[in-house]
Amino acid sequence: MRITIIYDNELHVPKLKSGWGFSCLIENEKKVLFDTGWDCAILQSNLKALDINSRDIDIIVLSHDHWDHIGGLAWLLDANPDVEVYVPSSFSKRLKDEIISRAELTEVDGPTKICDRIYTTGVLGTSIKEQSLVLKTKEGMIVITGCAHPGLSAILDKASSFGHAYGVIGGFHGFDDYDVLNDTSLIVPCHCTARKSEIARRFPDTYKKDGAGWSMEF
Repeated sequence: MRITIIYDNELHVPKLKSGWGFSCLIENEKKVLFDTGWDCAILQSNLKALDINSRDIDIIVLSHDHWDHIGGLAWLLDANPDVEVYVPSSFSKRLKDEIISRAELTEVDGPTKICDRIYTTGVLGTSIKEQSLVLKTKEGMIVITGCAHPGLSAILDKASSFGHAYGVIGGFHGFDDYDVLNDTSLIVPCHCTARKSEIARRFPDTYKKDGAGWSMEF
């Protein structure tokens, strides 16, 4: 299984473009794109630079309905009409109807299997509803978050039903409950993480600097 960050506000690979938002690709039995960033031109450019054909993406999973995570969706649905889309059931009816008119849509409430070794935590949070991914890798469970609006602690607690979290990748938002990461072997804070420098200071052996183009095989 390979995880590649496609869209982020920082760069790991200089030839790519940065932008406010997040998207990453999980390549396993199927290719699953988690979130789509905001600017479809940046998403398209980075996919091309990474030699990823949009028509090869099998599934799109959207974490939550903020513009910086769903902005590239319309372009992707035009480019790949056969793709499946998984969204929190809390998405507006209008947005769900737009997706249904152009793709196969699955609404998510509780923990759900997306495909082999890839699961969603189900929808968490109150004012902002959000789902995260849990990946079963040979190293252990990898949790991928969009912005972690429900709180990283709550997400990791929910993900623990699948097993111990080996790693966490994605946006951590205003996270400062650092102790929950003590037993985590891989920490990759992305996009909207407010306290990256403090996370890096506290976890020098497990923190990895990310950015668009960052990739790792599991």
